[in-house]
Amino acid sequence: MTALIDGIRKGNFAVFGRAGMDMFADPPGTRADEAEMFRADLGGSSANICAGLCKLGMQSALITSVSDDNVGRFCTNRLRHYGVDTQYVKVLGGEYRVSLAVYESVLEEFQLCIYRNNAVDFQVTEEDVDRVNYADFGALITAGTVFAAEPSRGSTFRAFENARKARLPVIFDIDYRPYSWPSAEVASEVLTRAGEESDLIVGNDEEFGFMAGGIEKGLDKARELAAKGKMVIYKMGHEGALTLADGAEIRTGIYPVTAIKPNGAGDSFMAGFLASIAGGRTLKDAVLRGSACASIVVSQPGCAPAMPTTSELDAFLAERSGPTDV
Repeated sequence: MTALIDGIRKGNFAVFGRAGMDMFADPPGTRADEAEMFRADLGGSSANICAGLCKLGMQSALITSVSDDNVGRFCTNRLRHYGVDTQYVKVLGGEYRVSLAVYESVLEEFQLCIYRNNAVDFQVTEEDVDRVNYADFGALITAGTVFAAEPSRGSTFRAFENARKARLPVIFDIDYRPYSWPSAEVASEVLTRAGEESDLIVGNDEEFGFMAGGIEKGLDKARELAAKGKMVIYKMGHEGALTLADGAEIRTGIYPVTAIKPNGAGDSFMAGFLASIAGGRTLKDAVLRGSACASIVVSQPGCAPAMPTTSELDAFLAERSGPTDV
């Protein structure tokens, strides 16, 4: 556990996964199928984590592929806008395409449509991950979507091996998206392997339950992983989170807000949690600050643009007496 914390405290992260374009209906409250205007910005779980980390004063580099077209260049430009290191972003020609997410800032009957045909981020190869200078970073982060197809699946497990050789801890956000996988059985097997090979695993009760074969088994799965010396953050929505580390279980609440959308919360939580650990915060305080980041993002349009800066996070917390009781 000490190696994990020490790695995070270096504040420089190699992040594996996708960058995408988000298009969200404008103004907030407009349903996507009735909209006349959309705003566009950076999207994709790993890219969002990168942007969130940079906005909180950390450093991050994204290892991915983007298409050789205007959408791929848009994503790369937005990564740079947020301060993300793009030296490991490969531009790939042909018919592979960056993912597009179309959604709205409407909580009731929220609609999210994701175009993932011929997804270019699945084309990351072992050669791509081998050219990363792992010594430059304190930790490796990945979201579960990278494991949904080859060659990205095998190359990311190769990156895990490279990270271990470089003594970098591995941080894994389960981030299960059924539409990306060939079957639930393959997803369960692969995501379980990724969890076994990671030092910190973050997911919600449904994701741990999926890995375990039933939502009622999710907490037992989290505890099983923690018993192997891993840190586990088991998120339970409005009921808060349970953090399992070094034989202890820390229960934390959330910061209620008026949400306008459900997406982006997990990415923002990850960025807020890691930035807080890097800043010397206690484990409990870091989880709470991550939860505050999640609340901020669901209360604003977009994902990457809604990620808070440190001053915005501090101001949000200063306005509240504390999280919900648990």
